[in-house]
Amino acid sequence: MSSFSQGRYALAISDRSGLAFPYNEMVREWNGALVHNSEYEPKQPQLQPKPTNADPQALQRARPARTEFATEDFLPNNPFSVPDASKILTVNAANSKLVNGDIVRFRDLKTPVDSPTFPNNVPIVEIELSTTLTADITETATSITVADSQWFPNSGYFVIEKINSETGMYENETIKFSSINRGTNTFTIEQRGTSASFRGQSPAPTTASSHSSGAKIFGGWEATMVQTTFVNDANTTITEENSFTISLDGGGVVDGDVSGGGLQCTYGPINDRA
Repeated sequence: MSSFSQGRYALAISDRSGLAFPYNEMVREWNGALVHNSEYEPKQPQLQPKPTNADPQALQRARPARTEFATEDFLPNNPFSVPDASKILTVNAANSKLVNGDIVRFRDLKTPVDSPTFPNNVPIVEIELSTTLTADITETATSITVADSQWFPNSGYFVIEKINSETGMYENETIKFSSINRGTNTFTIEQRGTSASFRGQSPAPTTASSHSSGAKIFGGWEATMVQTTFVNDANTTITEENSFTISLDGGGVVDGDVSGGGLQCTYGPINDRA
């Protein structure tokens, strides 16, 4: 059987240009065309895309984002102050992110807001607002009598602490009241099983339920933000809200400029359990 010639001197016609080229310089393209190596064009990648699977629809072990219930924060040393002849308490709380109308609960005060020079002061109990139920109540009760209502604001919110005896979980109820009979220490209830705003967000409403005599009650204060304006080094006017005020409805007028509270007082939502 005879072999093919090496084509050392032969010519070939290009399928692309129709020109004659040395046979040994011809190459075959992906489409079968015989062309000179100077005319060679590789196959366009888009003509043969790589196979892909469908886009994933879900994670096998999903951990979705969620909004946690707000918690209490620390205040600076002696954050409370009252100006002379006033019933307005100012709270120093930098970057609190509170808004007007938020309901704030204070805890862990170490000292009253006072001064050794003046006789009148603001006791710890007036700011922390705690008392107890004096009788059992049902989930539909519209008046609630407590041991002491002296320091509570004229209207607002309080929370009744309740712990499930079987699970040990908190089942607190936030209650909105419209007025107080301080002579009988009785709150007139506007809404049971509600919630109070904190940092502009209202958590899910609590559930109205029955409560036993002696249950702990904690009150909250309505915050009014205080704006301060200054000009920085770049000659830009900056407005900040690093403090807020509350009205001491149940207390007397303070005689002089006083301050206090101690170190590591805290502020937070009235109900720290959802």
